[in-house]
Amino acid sequence: MGGTPTAWSGDTPADWLIVGLGNPGKDYEHTRHNAGADAIAVLAARHGAKLKAANKEKATADVARVGAARVVLAVPMTYMNDSGIAVSLLAKRHNVDDVTRIVIVHDELDLEVGRLKLKEGGGLAGNNGLKSVKAHLHTDEFLRVRIGIGKPPGKQFGADHVLKRPGKAERQALLVSIEEAADAVEMIVAQGMAAAMNVVNART
Repeated sequence: MGGTPTAWSGDTPADWLIVGLGNPGKDYEHTRHNAGADAIAVLAARHGAKLKAANKEKATADVARVGAARVVLAVPMTYMNDSGIAVSLLAKRHNVDDVTRIVIVHDELDLEVGRLKLKEGGGLAGNNGLKSVKAHLHTDEFLRVRIGIGKPPGKQFGADHVLKRPGKAERQALLVSIEEAADAVEMIVAQGMAAAMNVVNART
């Protein structure tokens, strides 16, 4: 789905706020935990957006036209545990006051690598980024695009697993899921969450 980019401006309300979770800095680039941020990079490239520092909102962000919708694409500049700060500030700047118009793209330990699921509100599965978003939005009713990264092998701690870069074969599967996550965001924007869930969640 192509789009015509619009200027980065807070003057016009956005139709959607799409935020990909991750940790800042080169040490964390392309780790499992940054799958959400990587999906935003894919969306930005597809729609001619250039993510740049929005320091007041503690994020890198830009506004793009996705179909007929004006969409803010963003990645927090904070660490994962403080992701909600940027989400809340961006929602206020762009007048996205309907929480069901906020989509959080994130990695998911409870899904195997290569799996993608959409979720509307509900539990946070121990994800500290989602916990922060809930704390700052004062609700858990925001939408999620969950990119499977699988559980750690053996007795490896979850934190060690998510902060590492996957091996070559796993990376290829994850890259496919990241592209599919971008597809899913476009589907949500174009057709609504219910229709997108019917398509994405039915896949095996």
